[in-house]
Amino acid sequence: MDERLSAIEWNNTAMHFRRQIPPNYGTLDVFHNIEQIYFPILAAIGVIGNALTIAILYREKCDLSKHVTRYLMAMTVADLLVIFSDLILRHIPTHYENQFRFMYSIPLCNNHAILLYAVTDCSVWFTVAFIFDQFVMICCQKLRTEYCTDKTAVLVLGAMIALFSLVNTIWYFMLADMYQFRNVPLFCAERDGAIDSIAWDVIEFIHYILSPVIPFILILLLNVLTIRHIVLTSRESRSSRGHSIEEHPSDLEMESQRKCINLLFAMSVNFILLWAVLVFYSILSQISWLGKTSRYLPQFVREIGFMLQLLSYCTKPCIYVVFLGKFREDFTYVIKYPFNVIVQFYNDVKN
Repeated sequence: MDERLSAIEWNNTAMHFRRQIPPNYGTLDVFHNIEQIYFPILAAIGVIGNALTIAILYREKCDLSKHVTRYLMAMTVADLLVIFSDLILRHIPTHYENQFRFMYSIPLCNNHAILLYAVTDCSVWFTVAFIFDQFVMICCQKLRTEYCTDKTAVLVLGAMIALFSLVNTIWYFMLADMYQFRNVPLFCAERDGAIDSIAWDVIEFIHYILSPVIPFILILLLNVLTIRHIVLTSRESRSSRGHSIEEHPSDLEMESQRKCINLLFAMSVNFILLWAVLVFYSILSQISWLGKTSRYLPQFVREIGFMLQLLSYCTKPCIYVVFLGKFREDFTYVIKYPFNVIVQFYNDVKN
């Protein structure tokens, strides 16, 4: 009798679950299958690419000013930590639950949450800090000699690390220490009563606004202002210059800034394009949470947002290769080095 009741209860639960499956479940299932292959490949590319970038930037031989190198190094280290804490320890276990079942018994999830959210905030805001630094360099002639320095870069980066490490400690008290696989992606269980409290709603709302909504808006605004300044400066230069470049040092100065301008725009476009879907999904979700609309985006849109967001942590080495000649030379040398060693060994054996 008890077995019969259990079977009936199971069937009722299954029927309830089927009624709760959204119309786009088939599409979502397809994306989950794609992510099983996509995430491990992305993790391997991200770890190798960012590790090589850190090694190259550490040598400080890319013809970049020291403070720019500081920003690029900080962004790369933060990206590598995000790949480790978010992609490898959060998204991949979601799709390989059987292989990561041991994580159920590890009481470190709330500590993991602090690391994950802190390094994600740092990665995003380091990008904003770099773009602001380049904005000052290009558009604020009087301020740049004081702001665009190695000392300022260290202070800005250090302050951000301290701030986001402190702010995100709140997750230690809101989340439990055990992992749970019912979350998609994998993450912590909430502490008893936390998710139903006003404090949880406020913290979650601030979290989404702080990163990535505000950085997204700031990057768009800084790029608009930078483009406006370049256009106005170009018009003034064309109206006043003659036929000789030597007579116009400002033209030579603009030419020397072109590398940084290209890098600035490439970093901005990379961030805007790869974060746009997740930002839009986050904004609409928060508006829905406030009760201002009943519209909900399909879950597969969030999966696309995650896939693109995680890709953004792996693309900076490609940007540096395209826009930084010295970096490209070093990166190419490092990639070719194992093959050169094999070829040299083969030639030595053959001879």
